[in-house]
Amino acid sequence: MTQRDQMHYDVVIVGAGPAGLAAAIRLKQLAAKKSQELSVCVLEKGADLGAHILSGAVIDPVALDELIPDWKNKNAPITTQVKEDQFLWLTEKTHFNIPAALLPPLMNNHGNYIVSLGQVCRWLGSQAEELGVDLFPGFNGSDMIYGEDGSVKGVITGDMGIARDGSQKNTFSAGIELHARYTLIAEGTRGSLAKSLEQKFNLRANTEPQKYGLGFKEIWSIDPAHHNEGAVLHTQGWPLDNRTGGGGFLYHLADNKIALGFVVHLNFQNPYLNPFEEFQRFKTHPAIKPLLENAKRLSYGARTINEGGIQSLPELIFPGGAFIGCSAGFVNVPKIKGSHNAMKSGMLAADAIIDAFAQEQYEPLLKSYPEKIRASWLWKDLYAVRNIKPALSAWGNFAGTLYAGIDLWLHSLGFTLPWTLKHGKADHECLIAANKVKTIHYPAADGKITFDRLSSIYLANITHDEDQPVHLQLTNQQIPIDYNLSIYDAPEQRYCPAGVYEIVKKGATNSLHINAANCIHCKACDIKDPTQNIRWVPPQGGSGPYYDAM
Repeated sequence: MTQRDQMHYDVVIVGAGPAGLAAAIRLKQLAAKKSQELSVCVLEKGADLGAHILSGAVIDPVALDELIPDWKNKNAPITTQVKEDQFLWLTEKTHFNIPAALLPPLMNNHGNYIVSLGQVCRWLGSQAEELGVDLFPGFNGSDMIYGEDGSVKGVITGDMGIARDGSQKNTFSAGIELHARYTLIAEGTRGSLAKSLEQKFNLRANTEPQKYGLGFKEIWSIDPAHHNEGAVLHTQGWPLDNRTGGGGFLYHLADNKIALGFVVHLNFQNPYLNPFEEFQRFKTHPAIKPLLENAKRLSYGARTINEGGIQSLPELIFPGGAFIGCSAGFVNVPKIKGSHNAMKSGMLAADAIIDAFAQEQYEPLLKSYPEKIRASWLWKDLYAVRNIKPALSAWGNFAGTLYAGIDLWLHSLGFTLPWTLKHGKADHECLIAANKVKTIHYPAADGKITFDRLSSIYLANITHDEDQPVHLQLTNQQIPIDYNLSIYDAPEQRYCPAGVYEIVKKGATNSLHINAANCIHCKACDIKDPTQNIRWVPPQGGSGPYYDAM
């Protein structure tokens, strides 16, 4: 049995995204007000804070205003205020501009900011560090620690220096046991620890399946003549068909840069659909392409997004801890925002922990946390939009969007519809057999506006030790060929945004080759694999993409 060092904290937080860092800051703020000593640490699997953070991102500062009211005076990297909103419905050759007056007030970005969420998280990390939080970038959470009573007692960080065959290299360093009175899980979308906790404590027994989207983002430096700092554009429609949800975004940052992206909902049915290629097609639309001519692509990345809303929230607490941020799933889908809700959830979890510490007797369940969530503006934010995603899935983009507009306008006028629609199937259950659909043929990349996946992931600055164990694990080695290939023509070759999965044919034999070093940690495979045979686990700490300003 591996001997591990131990460190003891009052609170351990897994994940240095907006939720985890907001929780850490709030804990220290509240402890200081009470003149209490409180030890807090935050684990981050990326090589640095912000290294794995990718988001649009237009953020609503409402949570930050509560957490750090004077953030404007503390050099926060939040300076580009939205000054113009535009929403387009695209067809293949043209587009329709939806007037701002027709859009529900919820869609208005007045008062919001265009940011690099990675840079915001680096800044939040500096604020946490000033308050005495211990930050550990380059360390993943590999396993939970359980006490004799079955409650969570902390986290084990991943071992370093393990060879692909499982042996210990001469650089081996055993992971550390981080013991805590409470552990907050803030891993982001589809975290491995969150999955294990949901299974152990049956936290999804009374909830709808979580739903997901796969989001792509590129940063471009464009011609100053085309630049309009503070402008925000969102699109629906082409290149996706009416039964496939998603849409595009284009945000004008400072310094002649734009954030360009596209989201495909992962409940798509056609196994030949390639989300990466749909993003490339989007860039060729007449409303988008002119901005990219004589421009330079600077970076690329992709990640999955929670889209289930309140119907898909798991039980938020377990003995010894809680889920916060995207580990729970607080994204507002039609608003295309989640950072404000992630931060608020971390703050409310911190409030619940401080309340628990004030009790005479230790209680492993943070019972006040779900109560605080339901009493907060976060819950109102999600409740208002609860029917939008299932409406789009059930009725298609056109009818679903019409319903969404009516629903959201009624809500803005004080009328809340009494029903809550269900999601039904999980995303991995939605594919149709390949012999029942049409093959989709995508044009070749031109290397100027459209690109292939391999040249794209080069811009994600991926680092993986080639000799480390493969972190994309197959429960059954035969399923990719006997089931996925034979029924769906191996869809993992297409839905992965990094070209990780490849069917290799030798004579009459097919096999699945996993290019794990290409992985950008989006976890689409863990979500979309038809039999849930692919399991994503964290690779060695510090591995993966390094997003400088995404």
